[in-house]
Amino acid sequence: MSAADLIDFSQEVADARAHNRPIVALESTIITHGMPYPRNVETARMVEDAALSSGAVPATIAVVEGRFRVGLSHDEIENLGRLSGGVVKASRRDLALVAARRGSAGTTVAATMYIAELAGIEVFATGGIGGVHRGAEETFDISADLVELSRTRVAVVCAGAKSILDIEKTLEFLETQGVAIVGYRCDEFPAFYARSSSFKLEHRCDGLRDLARMIRLQREIGPGGLLIANPIPEDQALEEAMIEERISEAVAEAKERGVGKKEATPFLLKRVVELTGGLSLEANIALIKSNAVLAAQAALELSRD
Repeated sequence: MSAADLIDFSQEVADARAHNRPIVALESTIITHGMPYPRNVETARMVEDAALSSGAVPATIAVVEGRFRVGLSHDEIENLGRLSGGVVKASRRDLALVAARRGSAGTTVAATMYIAELAGIEVFATGGIGGVHRGAEETFDISADLVELSRTRVAVVCAGAKSILDIEKTLEFLETQGVAIVGYRCDEFPAFYARSSSFKLEHRCDGLRDLARMIRLQREIGPGGLLIANPIPEDQALEEAMIEERISEAVAEAKERGVGKKEATPFLLKRVVELTGGLSLEANIALIKSNAVLAAQAALELSRD
């Protein structure tokens, strides 16, 4: 059996593939590990609606009973949402093991990219990529997302790396891995909740036609995918100094509690929500929706070639 034999397409995604309509991949850890129920389910559906209204068929990806589901039904999203935190958070390394025991899992950026490429989907929207964690010089905690970006030819639209990470080291690691990054209408790498991290980007794009050309050529030339940095909408962005202070508090708390590597991101995101009185959650939702819209617009532009 090949990996492709494990894929099940929803009827909507299958129809889109048959008629060469644009498709956008979406991850599922936002449902299983990113937000509490029922906000996770509401957000997942809102993101799908945003992609659909922007001209592309949404394909939320997850592992369901050992199968790679490309496109989830409302019931499947609801079921995963109710299990929030109670299923595996699957990176690429976990896929075979979860599938072998016919388990279910939310897929990270790395796993979603891999399955999207198997399914022939060119564009994937997420909130923020994983990266190099603060204190990685001691823990060596570096997300598998970064390596996957260097070898899987899928374009990823994100609002930068999650602010809980060491963004400078993340960018250095991406450069070492040869990952192409372009800022969409921005000159600095965004910092998830904030529009800028103060780290300059070498490449900028201001229009969908140029972006589609970059995606297609990166897919042809490689070595990996194209990382498209799309800042959070200005009216939803948080003040950089404030969010940095709250994140530092959360990181210190995680260290004191001895939070494990795989649990670090969900713990920190949840704690930052609490420390900001919910402001970071609203910002998170806004940036995911914005990324889904841009990904859909890019997929639509690609379909015109």
